[in-house]
Amino acid sequence: METEFSFAFGPVIVNESVITTWGIMLVFSVLAWLSTRHLKMFPNSIQTIVESIVVAIDDAIVAVVPEHRRLIMPFIASLWLFLIVANLLGLIPGLHSPTRDLSVTSALAVLVFLSVHWFGIKTQGLKNYLHHYLKPSPILLPFHIISEITRSLALAIRLFGNMMSLDMAAIIILLIAGFLAPIPILMLHIIEALVQAYIFGMLALVYLASAIQSQQINAPE
Repeated sequence: METEFSFAFGPVIVNESVITTWGIMLVFSVLAWLSTRHLKMFPNSIQTIVESIVVAIDDAIVAVVPEHRRLIMPFIASLWLFLIVANLLGLIPGLHSPTRDLSVTSALAVLVFLSVHWFGIKTQGLKNYLHHYLKPSPILLPFHIISEITRSLALAIRLFGNMMSLDMAAIIILLIAGFLAPIPILMLHIIEALVQAYIFGMLALVYLASAIQSQQINAPE
């Protein structure tokens, strides 16, 4: 489904994936505002749930890059939460997961790509960060560049392919077995959606950690 909007600079076509993505971001913005309005020393149930989610994500970040967890926490947490909701959205009748759309997963991969370099430069400085591409030998520079591009492509295609194949498998099973097996299909969808969100977010975290810690990794012993 596509909708055309007219602006002063011309018409803009917005598809369902874009609208759904904006909706997810709007809901998260409202929930974040509501859940942090009245923080208490003795939290209520909602604050407890929010704090548990934050602590779980923080623990995952600390396990990979403890020195800069406060720096990358907002980005990684937002990415993980968005992916979980986006992947599970297809379970709601009438909606589909925006991560089934290659343009959405490509945008997420580009966001990770840019963030890796942003955080790398922010923590090390432009000169030091760019210098690590010349280690251990300047001859490897083209291979470093190719690696940066290919892993970003892999991020986009992996998530898109898995979410698309998951939905196609569910449709095929429903066509063959009818509605006799809705619970196994539902559980498969939930598990796979969570796994794919975790993998994408963890890979993004590892890429960020490698950029931030590149000087330490390449430093001579």
